[in-house]
Amino acid sequence: ITVLQIVKESQQQHGLRHGDFQRYRGYCSRRLRRLRKTLNFKMGNRHKFTGKKVTEEILSDNRYLLLILMDAERAWSYAMQLKQEANTEPRKRFHLLSRLRKAVKHAEELERLCESNRVDAKTKLEAQAYMAYLTGMLRFEHQEWKAAMEAFNKCKTIYEKLANAFTEEQAVLYNQRVEEISPNIRYCAYNIGDQSAMNELMQMRLRSGGTEGLLAEKLEALITQTRAKQAATMSEVEWRGRTVPVKIDKVRIFLLGLADNEAAIVQAENEETKERLFESLLSECRDAIQAVREDLKPDQKQREHSLESDSGKVSNIQYLHSYLTYIKLSTAIKRNESMAKSLQKALLQQQRSEEDGKRTPRPQDLIRLYDIILQNLVELTQLPGLEEDKNFQKEIGLKTLVYKAYRCFFIAQSYVLVKKWSEALVLYERVLKYAREVQSGAGAYTNSLKELPDVQDLITQVNAEKYSLQAAAILDANDSHETESPSQVKDGKPLSERFETFCLDPSLVSKQVSLVHFPPGFQPIPCKPLFFDLALNHVAFPPLEDKVEQKAKSGLTGYIKGIFGFKS
Repeated sequence: ITVLQIVKESQQQHGLRHGDFQRYRGYCSRRLRRLRKTLNFKMGNRHKFTGKKVTEEILSDNRYLLLILMDAERAWSYAMQLKQEANTEPRKRFHLLSRLRKAVKHAEELERLCESNRVDAKTKLEAQAYMAYLTGMLRFEHQEWKAAMEAFNKCKTIYEKLANAFTEEQAVLYNQRVEEISPNIRYCAYNIGDQSAMNELMQMRLRSGGTEGLLAEKLEALITQTRAKQAATMSEVEWRGRTVPVKIDKVRIFLLGLADNEAAIVQAENEETKERLFESLLSECRDAIQAVREDLKPDQKQREHSLESDSGKVSNIQYLHSYLTYIKLSTAIKRNESMAKSLQKALLQQQRSEEDGKRTPRPQDLIRLYDIILQNLVELTQLPGLEEDKNFQKEIGLKTLVYKAYRCFFIAQSYVLVKKWSEALVLYERVLKYAREVQSGAGAYTNSLKELPDVQDLITQVNAEKYSLQAAAILDANDSHETESPSQVKDGKPLSERFETFCLDPSLVSKQVSLVHFPPGFQPIPCKPLFFDLALNHVAFPPLEDKVEQKAKSGLTGYIKGIFGFKS
C-alpha cells in the first residue's frame, strides 16, 4: 500500500482541509468498522469483546495493513483535536500525550508487519517513515529536542529517497511532506543550541507566508521569548532628538521586533504575504498603544500639568504614545500605498482582465486608498508634542502634496472614462501644480521623500495623458457631428410623429417597435356649461283670483255633496 498517499487523500477529503480533526477522527472510526466487517475481523460481538491481532500469517489482503494504519490515524487525529482544545483547557495536554503514544504504538506495529516478505520494499520504507514521523511528533511534544530531530531527520531522508526513485508526479507528495517537517527540524536544532537555525526559521516563515500546524504556535512563542530576553536590556528609545524611557515590557518587545518586521515586509515575495505581515505589525502596534494608554489613565491629572513652562514639552509617557501612534499611522500609509501600487499594475492589465471576464479595478478604488492616506497624514500633524516641530510639519506637508497629486490624477482618470474632457484637463493641471510645489520645496527633505512615489514620473505621465485627452476629445467631437446626420439619428419619437423624416431605425423590425404613444397623453377639452335660470325673476304669471274665489264659494256645500257622492 502507498501509506502517505492514502493518509493525505483521507485527510484532505474528510476535514483536515479546514482543520477539523474531530470530523477526520469520526471518518477513521467508520472506516475501521467497515474494514472489520468486510474482512470478518470483528472484535467479538455486542455482548463480549474478543481481542484480535493482525499477524503476518493473515497478510494475504493488504486491507489488514489498513486496519493498523487507520488505528494510528484515529489516535493521531484525536491528539491533534486535544491540542486545539488544550489552549483553553491545559489538563487535556496529558490526554494528548497519551493519544500520541497510542498512535506511535500502532505505527510500530505497522512497521513490524511490513517487515514480512509479502510486503514490497516501497511499503516497508513508507511504514518506516510514517513511524519516524509520529515518533518525532511525540518527542517534539515532550520537548525532547534531540530525539525529535533524529526521528524527523530519518523521516526526511526516507521521503527524499522515495522522491528521487519515482516520477515527478509521485514525488510531489513526498516533497510536500519534507517541506512540512523541515521547520520542525530547524526548531529542534535551535533548542539544542544552533543559533543559526533561528534565521532559517524566520526565512521559512517569510517564504510560506506564515507557519501552520504543529510549529506555528511554538515559533511565534519562540520569537516573543527571544525578543523578551533582549527587551530586558532595553531601557529607552530615541525619536526626533528626544530620548524617552520605556518601562512597559510589551512596548519594549514591540520596538525590538519593529526592524525585523519591516525587513520581512520588504523581503516578502508576494502581495498576500506582504498584506499579512502588515496586518500582524499593525495588530502588535495597537496592543502596544493600548498598554501605554492604560498607563496614561492613572496619570491623567499629572499629564494635564506636564507642560514645562519654558520648553513646552509633553510628558515622557505621552511622547511615547505619540511615537507609537506615529509608527501605526506610518505603517498604515505604507500598507495602503502598497495596495495602491498593486491596483495600478492591475489597471495597466485592464484589457486582458476584461477578456477573461473578471472584474477589473477602477480609478475610484485608488481614490479611496489615497483618501485614507491623506486622513492618516492629517492625524500625524495633530500628534501631541510635535505641533511646534516645524521640520516634521513641513515634511508631512510635502507628503500630503505628493498624495494629493496622485489622488487628483486618478480622479482625472475617472473623468476620462466618462468622457468629461474639460474636467479631466483641469484636474491634470492641478496635478502638475501639486507636483511642482513638491519639487520646489523638497530641497532639504530629499531623504525623507525617497520612499514616496516619484513626482517626476507623475509629471511625465500627466503630460502624455493631456495629449491623449486632447486627441480623444477632438475625435469624440467629430464622431458626435457624424452621428447627427438625419439618416442615422433617432430622436425617440414614435413612427406616427416622424413620417416626414427618413430614419434608419432597427427597432422597427424588432418586438419592441415604437409606433404611437400608448397610452395616449391627456389633452385639454371644453368643460360642460353650467346654466343658471335668471329669467324667473322677470316673468309675469297670469292672475289666479277667479279660481281661488270659485273654490271658496263651494266651501261647506261642496264638501257635503262630496261625502254623499253628489257631483255638481
